[in-house]
Amino acid sequence: MSNLLGQILFIIFTILYGLIWARVIISWLPWLNIHIDPDNFIVRIIYEATDPILVPLRRFTTIGMIDWSPLVALLIIGLIRNAFRGFF
Repeated sequence: MSNLLGQILFIIFTILYGLIWARVIISWLPWLNIHIDPDNFIVRIIYEATDPILVPLRRFTTIGMIDWSPLVALLIIGLIRNAFRGFF
């Protein structure tokens, strides 16, 4: 049973990892002169899924105009994800 729980948590953290990468890519698109509608259904889902993680981290990781919260979140989620893969 614990193996199943570990696999489920690993999958959840993998999805979250991908959503944060998607949010990073979406934030870079305006620099490439590609405009995404923020009211787009998929964009809203990505932001709503990642805001609970990134917003609290943003208080501690913003230096000047650079927001390091996605990088910190990816590192933390990567460590947790690998821990679930190793322990279960």
